[in-house]
Amino acid sequence: MNATTTPTTQRFASAFRAHPGGVSIITGDSGGGPVALTATSVASISVEPPRLVLSLSDSSSSSPTLREVDSLVVHLLDLDDLSLAQMCATSGIDRFADTSLWRRMPTGEPYFHNASHIIRGQVVMRVRSASSTLVIVEADAVFRGTGRDEGSDHCSTRLVYQDRTWHRIGSSSAVQKRDTSRE
Repeated sequence: MNATTTPTTQRFASAFRAHPGGVSIITGDSGGGPVALTATSVASISVEPPRLVLSLSDSSSSSPTLREVDSLVVHLLDLDDLSLAQMCATSGIDRFADTSLWRRMPTGEPYFHNASHIIRGQVVMRVRSASSTLVIVEADAVFRGTGRDEGSDHCSTRLVYQDRTWHRIGSSSAVQKRDTSRE
């Protein structure tokens, strides 16, 4: 191990840059207008109750609003959602300018109605860690986007991000056949 060539933070960033992450969009509105960001830091943490965790970086212009909200929406994306992911990852634009792309839930949260999977939830905990905030959310609604097959829980082309590049994960990328005996 050669620890003298690269500082730990650079090696850490490089290691995670090479680690693929599922792509999600987080949306919310604390009263000042809707905000959105693209994230690869969303993970399920329990099924009973249905909870997930996400990380909000202080460097995102959307983070201050998302840290304030009591509820938010997580969009799990597939290849068909690439343009949404790219839009919400672009700084300095109005991500909600095209009103045909989004709606408000009856409870007020903004969401992109065509996203693959949409999860609305209540924030149950926030934890500060260095320059980020971990947010734990309990899901109270999960549904497929407009025009998506409600009967299908598995997407054949999930969108992932690795080494600063968008990728798709589909059945052709499987290295082992899926075991359905435990489902």
